[in-house]
Amino acid sequence: MAYVTKDMTFGELLMTYYDKCPKIVDDLMELGMGCIGCPHSQMESIEQGAMGHGIDPDLLIAKLNATIEASQTE
Repeated sequence: MAYVTKDMTFGELLMTYYDKCPKIVDDLMELGMGCIGCPHSQMESIEQGAMGHGIDPDLLIAKLNATIEASQTE
C-alpha cells in the first residue's frame, strides 16, 4: 500500500504519519534530509526535496512507505 506519494509535501508527510510512525524522521535524517526543520518543507514536494539532495525520489518514497508499513504491523 502506498502511504507516501511524490507530490506530498514534507509537511503533509509529517502531519499525517509522524504520530503513527515517528521513525520516518529517522529515515529522512539518515539520508541527510533535515526536512523537519526546513521552512521549505511546507511547500516543497518530497520529489523536489529528494532531487535537491541528490536522492532518487522513488527510493525515498519506497523507504518511507516500507517504514510506515512496518509500523502498522508492530
